[in-house]
Amino acid sequence: RSFASVSPAPSAPGKDLQGSNGNDDDDGLPPAPLPPPPEELGSDDDAYYQEQLLEYAQEDEARLVPVKAYFPCTSINLKSLQSQNSFNVIPPTSRATNYVVLRYYDVKGDPEGFKTGVIDESHCHYMVVFQYGSIVLFNVSDHEADGYLKIVERHASGLLPEMRKDDYAVVERPAMEKWMEGGLDFIILKDLSIDGIRTIGSVLGQSIALDYYIRQVDGMVAEFTDINRGMEKTGTFTMERKKLFQLVGKANSNLADVILKLGLFERSDIAWKNANYAQIWEFLRDEYELTQRFGNLDFKLKFVEVIKGRRTAARGFCVGLSEDL
Repeated sequence: RSFASVSPAPSAPGKDLQGSNGNDDDDGLPPAPLPPPPEELGSDDDAYYQEQLLEYAQEDEARLVPVKAYFPCTSINLKSLQSQNSFNVIPPTSRATNYVVLRYYDVKGDPEGFKTGVIDESHCHYMVVFQYGSIVLFNVSDHEADGYLKIVERHASGLLPEMRKDDYAVVERPAMEKWMEGGLDFIILKDLSIDGIRTIGSVLGQSIALDYYIRQVDGMVAEFTDINRGMEKTGTFTMERKKLFQLVGKANSNLADVILKLGLFERSDIAWKNANYAQIWEFLRDEYELTQRFGNLDFKLKFVEVIKGRRTAARGFCVGLSEDL
């Protein structure tokens, strides 16, 4: 079934999305994002997880919201994204400038609500886009996610050959007495507001981006490990000096990106102002082990730096020895 944003959708994105989803309709609109059944959110062997989600989702007034995080690129032009999707942009409530939240409405799913202006949240679909490359979708099914990613793609640079994805879920239970409760790969909230979407999106966006940088550094460590093994056998360091410094420069650049672009150690403005959202923020950071994973990344980068230091020292020793001779 067709999907329309509350703003006139540009014809180009609509056609692109239809092409990618096999839709021959020529209405120029993106496809309809529909929430998947709960069983699509868990793996086949994760019965306990599925049962919990089903139990919560079947309660009166409970709502299951699938969440998906992607890291397709290393930079997104938020200014041009907002300019071309201005009607969908939700105005920020904080000073944060490294992300934007967009909302789309399933008009055909709720035509009366759209006409009267009485919005049904179950027909709302949200996209949180971060300048450093992460995209987090709320209430969007797997087979419709590609349409949203294509909206952002034209504003992206540094597109990656392989895109990582992470699944999560939010259960909204208005009847719940406490504010939140954590689960296995999901969180239960009394109310999922825009600030809740911002808070959850910020942690999931950082986590999926951190995965990319960890893989980059793992590749460097593997390369240096192979060189060390060769040096152990032959007694010579085979890597060219230029390549060595390029790798070390890349390692330092990755560290700067993680700290500065991702803002990994910056508490969100929303979490500072509201204890409820601070609770969500802290729970998710612990759940995704952001601090521990950064610690492991930093340790590996220091290993690369040590190898570089040994290579430089060895070169200096050889030069000094030749001068003595």
